[in-house]
Amino acid sequence: MRLFHRFAEDSARFDDDGLVSCAGLVPVLTLAEQTALTRILAEKITINSPRIKSGSANPAPKLVTLIAGMAAGADCIDDVDLLRSGGMKTLFNGVYAPSTVGTLLREFTFGHAKQLESAMREHLVALADRTDLLPGAQVRTFVDIDSLLRPVYGHQKQGASYGHTKIAGKQVLRKGLSPLVATISTDLAAPVIAGMRLRAGKTGSGKGAASMVTAAIGVARSIGAGQVLVRGDSAFGNRKVVRAAVRAGAQFSVVMTRNTAIQQAIDTIAEDAWTPVRYPGAVRDPDTGDWISGAEVAVIAYTAFASTKDRITARLIVRRVKDARYPDALFPVWRYHPFFTNSTEPVADADITHRKHAVIETVFADLIDGPLAHVPSGRFGANYAWVLCAAMAHNLLRAAGTIAGGNHGRARAATLRRKIINIPARLARPQRRPVLHLPRHWPWADTWHMLWRNTIGYQARHPAIT
Repeated sequence: MRLFHRFAEDSARFDDDGLVSCAGLVPVLTLAEQTALTRILAEKITINSPRIKSGSANPAPKLVTLIAGMAAGADCIDDVDLLRSGGMKTLFNGVYAPSTVGTLLREFTFGHAKQLESAMREHLVALADRTDLLPGAQVRTFVDIDSLLRPVYGHQKQGASYGHTKIAGKQVLRKGLSPLVATISTDLAAPVIAGMRLRAGKTGSGKGAASMVTAAIGVARSIGAGQVLVRGDSAFGNRKVVRAAVRAGAQFSVVMTRNTAIQQAIDTIAEDAWTPVRYPGAVRDPDTGDWISGAEVAVIAYTAFASTKDRITARLIVRRVKDARYPDALFPVWRYHPFFTNSTEPVADADITHRKHAVIETVFADLIDGPLAHVPSGRFGANYAWVLCAAMAHNLLRAAGTIAGGNHGRARAATLRRKIINIPARLARPQRRPVLHLPRHWPWADTWHMLWRNTIGYQARHPAIT
């Protein structure tokens, strides 16, 4: 590909008032209004004693401005100014400046952030009512919980402290803030965020997990979930999380930390009880017909938390793999990975289902590649509100991708922004009728029109929720 024209130094000008940079926000924000996002925020968010009197005015449209900016790719407060360029202010009413949005965020305290978290959950239920966001939820729904550590720099970040994280498979100590995230997914649907809580970097991964699991299961039930399975790694294999799942009528599948009791249980497993696991991509041995796999599983009954009132007996499923550090050992050296579950799936299937807990990492990747690339403010409350708005933007994008159809229901957020959101357009108003002129031969025009027809057209047939 070669440049066709020869340009002069003054041939590039930022002077077009009718050019729109993110035309895809039109159907996406239409979807937001059809699911009553502004109303929910207005009802939930109340700041009675602001530090700056004008800082708490009109919180709902300011937060919608921030969520729209995040949907378009904003990863800091200044990026929200994208929504005020060209013809964007003609397309949308009530677009606030980044400084105004930042002032509002700095008014947030922990209590106000809990109000916003409640709004996030209510809006997720509204999105699920509006579109088939979680197909297959009536059969089986997964609630996954995990935490991550977002690095911060400087001395002015409230709550920032040193915590452990893994980089390239190694544990390192890093200064940052630690969001705790709970997601809901199904066998057919990509995960959406049902809960998010910002904590200090040094906070243990499992702190506050039980209450978040309870809230996430409640959201799943509101969406119409049938059987619910709670999954978590070793940080969440404790009696509080298991108790929360059992009390809410859900199943659990959590990794157990290796201790003496666990090791004794593993030692009682007979050698002939181990069976190979058929993972995706596995092949059969042409001579024996058995699945060739580097992992084997076995099961044994186990009573966890035996010395407490929350003692529970369920299955301890143990997965073992050959230790790669000893490839030439005369006898196999195994590494054991136990998890505790009360699900009724066959052992091999339960192991595969449990390992799909890693789907929550795709949510982390989307957030890190978008709004959580930075934690922008020095105030903890502002950053708490920021991560919750990021969660709402993620859910809104997921719903828009579902409406667009095809593979977009499971696409990454960056893919949705590239194909659906960040499309240049020219705004024209012949006979006072607004028309968006989009690029000819846009590769994903059919997808974009599907989203357009099922949001703009839906609004024309059915009044928006008020």
